[in-house]
Amino acid sequence: MLIETESTPNPATLKFLPGRIVMDAGTRDFATPEEAEVSPLADALFGLGDVTGVFFGRDFVSVTAGPGAEWRDLKPDVLAILSEHFSAQMPLFRGGGAGFSVPSADETFADDPADAEIVAQIKDLIETRVRPAVANDGGDIVYRGFDKGKVFLRMQGACAGCPSSSATLKNGIEQLLRYYVPEVTEVRAV
Repeated sequence: MLIETESTPNPATLKFLPGRIVMDAGTRDFATPEEAEVSPLADALFGLGDVTGVFFGRDFVSVTAGPGAEWRDLKPDVLAILSEHFSAQMPLFRGGGAGFSVPSADETFADDPADAEIVAQIKDLIETRVRPAVANDGGDIVYRGFDKGKVFLRMQGACAGCPSSSATLKNGIEQLLRYYVPEVTEVRAV
């Protein structure tokens, strides 16, 4: 099985493309070994010891290496786990667990019903313009809320902890949203 790899803007993260659909719908971000226990694949990747993050996108898996880990040493092990998993057509989740990311209540801001039209525009722009571009870099951005001109987004996968993520947020996403939705004054990561 041939698995392609791509670098991402985050030097600690590599994007692995197995040549097939990874997630039918949504995305899933694993930031700890405990979170990864629901997925045999994510669990095995964290089991390598040098992995600090795993992200499942539609047709890719992003893996983040921990401080001091060298990709030249880690990459063959990651490729072996991915190849074995996809060649054997193993399930992505144990017990048919939910595969897509669900915002937790503590990270979601309640949107004012009076802002429903603005929120719909923001969500549409994120879905159609931002998320596809960010997925190309091995990550995802999820809408978390809108309050008094501020848009709150959660960065996942290669985007989380990426040195250029704040520039992407301010110079890319914020400018785009402010251009199309004048009510937006600022974009913040949560």
